[in-house]
Amino acid sequence: MTFDGGNLRSAPLGRRLRLGFVGGGKGGLVGQWHFAGARLSNHWEVVAGALSSDSHNAHASAAEWMIAPDRSYSDWNAMALAEAERDDGIEAVSIVTPNWTHHRIATAFLKAGVDVILDKPMTTTVSDAQELVALQRATGRLVVMTYPYAHHAMVRQAKHMIRNGAVGTVRQVHVEYAQEWATSPFSDPAKGDIWRQDPEKVGRTSATGDIGTHAYHLLHTITGQDIACVRAEFHICGAPKRMEDTAYINFRLENGAPGILWVTQAAPGQYCGLRIRVWGDKGWLDWDQEKPEVLRYVPLGEQEQIFVRGHGNGTLPEAERLIHLPRGHGEALVDAWADLYAEAGVAIAARRAEYDLPEGSVELSGVEDGLKGMLFIEACADSHETGGSWVSIKQ
Repeated sequence: MTFDGGNLRSAPLGRRLRLGFVGGGKGGLVGQWHFAGARLSNHWEVVAGALSSDSHNAHASAAEWMIAPDRSYSDWNAMALAEAERDDGIEAVSIVTPNWTHHRIATAFLKAGVDVILDKPMTTTVSDAQELVALQRATGRLVVMTYPYAHHAMVRQAKHMIRNGAVGTVRQVHVEYAQEWATSPFSDPAKGDIWRQDPEKVGRTSATGDIGTHAYHLLHTITGQDIACVRAEFHICGAPKRMEDTAYINFRLENGAPGILWVTQAAPGQYCGLRIRVWGDKGWLDWDQEKPEVLRYVPLGEQEQIFVRGHGNGTLPEAERLIHLPRGHGEALVDAWADLYAEAGVAIAARRAEYDLPEGSVELSGVEDGLKGMLFIEACADSHETGGSWVSIKQ
């Protein structure tokens, strides 16, 4: 195995790995992001899939993705068993299905000896998440959680600037994720916006689990700290619905610093407004997902500095690995997905080749991060249901 730490899109085994998909077929926006990211990464060939629970859609999607008919499956369990028996079987599977299916699908593929790339949230209950952690450790296979925003170059820049002391001791944090799509009544009962409001399918939260986990993960990634406790209030700020479309969450980090996490899917004029601001005793950092190539930094008592994604000019080596084009040539969400799939490819290739990667060469989220997300969701639900009391997160 050869590993070129400076070229993330160079496949270290000298070939692309074989990837399967469960879910993500026609009409699935998130599946298209996964598929585009995997292909752009240059680490993966998509060779098999159970792309939909509807057999016609599954096979039509497989043809569109140029998957051979004999490797297009109508059932994910049959796919796990069949691919495990093939000499040229898949080496990893991407699970891009609704939340309540994650646990059992990931379990089947881990038991079949296949590494797993899993959409968030990891499960719908803490107990299921804990089971996946135990199974991953028992099988030795990798579980990569897909939090793509952490793979933007300027998020990596912010993370390592904070590790290097740019803001000093973190004193307060504001993180938000604002959308508008749940403001009006839902019009199509077949769409995902309906199951996102069904507690039998998503668990105890809706918006908090759906986009709140992204906000929590971004906070944890950039600050390097866990949330120690939360005080949450859930609200319905859009059309009437069963579960919350908005959450206001006060929290304290493990160092005692206070913060606010606000998520909403019912704020007209907001599209995909994931933003984080971190204040320390020596400065401030600000990153906005809708302007992903820009990172604002103000050292205490000095002029504001604007970091723009690109090589040199203050870009740290850890962020340089995620940069593929010169400044002025935009890199955005699909590029972040590609970075995620490239790092996953490096890590999975290394596991299969029994090769120890240099420390820090990939920065992926695993089962422990998936469990942290579930513990965060559970604590928020507990807090809301007890009238907004403070609830500790048991890490």
